[in-house]
Amino acid sequence: PVYINDEVFYEGVDLTTDQFFARQAEGAEIKTSMPVVGDVIDKWESLLEEYDEVVYIPLSSGLSSSCETAIMLAEDYDGKVQVVNNQRISVTMRQSVLDAKMLADQGKSASEIKEILEREKFESSIYIMVDTLEYLKKGGRITPAAAALGTLLKLKPVLQIQGEKLDAFAKARTLKQAKSIMIESMKNDFEKRFHDPDGRKMHLEMAYTYDLEAAEAFKKEVQEAFPNNEIVLNPLSLSVSCHIGPGALAIACSKLIE
Repeated sequence: PVYINDEVFYEGVDLTTDQFFARQAEGAEIKTSMPVVGDVIDKWESLLEEYDEVVYIPLSSGLSSSCETAIMLAEDYDGKVQVVNNQRISVTMRQSVLDAKMLADQGKSASEIKEILEREKFESSIYIMVDTLEYLKKGGRITPAAAALGTLLKLKPVLQIQGEKLDAFAKARTLKQAKSIMIESMKNDFEKRFHDPDGRKMHLEMAYTYDLEAAEAFKKEVQEAFPNNEIVLNPLSLSVSCHIGPGALAIACSKLIE
């Protein structure tokens, strides 16, 4: 759920991306919360009428309390609902869903899928550049003083997620420099963290908020830097966009599960 001036909306149901960013630009008070408990239970119940087991992959427990709540709710389901706490978000989380589907097709049980995804949880990396610090300040993610200084200096901060939390990574002076930092950091991860400089065993993903044209242009640059990888580009969900605003660009990767 996304709350706009205390009215609740659901992305893709009664709230489009254009409507969301128009309201954000107007200065509406926007916040998100974890999925409503009743909605989660209803979804599980309806799935268990048709399927034996459910693998539920919520947002990283380091960024939302929805994971913790789901784990607690799943205790009532005698192991039929397996909640995966694999510290993923956005495009890396999407890949986890595809990995889970692949493992299910191979005949793995829900508990085996959970075990594999959690074992591989830190085999991913995200770098994200935000266009403005205004929304991170609004959400209390950075101090007003840091936001004021960043805005004054026209900084393009690059943040990273390697594991549970969103951390400051670098301060770029220009958009061009921010893009370069993200590409070089990902190259470095491929080589030093994942020991796979050619990216043969890596999924490469990109994400953005609102500006598809800018994202497509950046994708071309990233593709030149990583010629061996097919790049999946997706918009960031509105629950993430509310904290970072429009014009954000991200590169992410996750290691192939054999």
